[in-house]
Amino acid sequence: MNGIFDSHAHYDDERFDADRNELLERIHREGVEYIMTIGADLPTSYAARELAERYDFVYFAAGIHPEQAGDAPENYLEELKALAAHPKCRAIGEIGLDYYWAENPPKERQMELFRRQVLLAKELGLPVIIHDREAHADTLELLRELRPAGVLHCFSGSAEMAKEVAALGMYLGFTGAITFKNARKAPQAAAVVPADRLLIETDCPYMAPEPYRGKRCDSSMLPRVAERLAEIRGGTPEEITASTCRNAKRLFGIG
Repeated sequence: MNGIFDSHAHYDDERFDADRNELLERIHREGVEYIMTIGADLPTSYAARELAERYDFVYFAAGIHPEQAGDAPENYLEELKALAAHPKCRAIGEIGLDYYWAENPPKERQMELFRRQVLLAKELGLPVIIHDREAHADTLELLRELRPAGVLHCFSGSAEMAKEVAALGMYLGFTGAITFKNARKAPQAAAVVPADRLLIETDCPYMAPEPYRGKRCDSSMLPRVAERLAEIRGGTPEEITASTCRNAKRLFGIG
């Protein structure tokens, strides 16, 4: 399957240290046309930039993940702005809210960084890549207020939320989690997303689809996500990969 755009990956992760270069070269030969590799704090954002500089088909995003909000240095916005000046930085992310872990930074601190990074993205004319875990109401409230361009990655909300997010002009990304046997909300949401607002992603090394669940994920597994989306939405896997590639290129200003 050709023309795949993995719209959310973490190829700086240490689980790729042993074979990163060989893997990226192989999956590109085998049909992964573009990859967006994502920062979760300043060090990983710089690592993502290095990968984008090394490979023509890799682009990157820079941002502070909500779980890292408590460790963000005072000058994080200045550093992100400098990273965003790079020609291959195409988004601010991943940013957002995560209320899953009790030991996460306080919600107020998460919201402070989320808001400030969204405003930075709007100032720079860049989309945002949003992490929303068990924080749907607060995430939606900020999206309604600030109306950024961007994507809710690894979408985990309801079909009703998916409709509202798309109506706000945003994209929704789906991972291998949509193939899990216990997946309920994600298939319902994926069924109602407009075709021009749908993205596919790995979130690798996490979220490997069935039948690879539990293994290290990489972009070569995205055809399985496309197959499941085709089952849910109709059409063919090839049509899904073609349309989601067009969508990601439009969102990130590529090509």
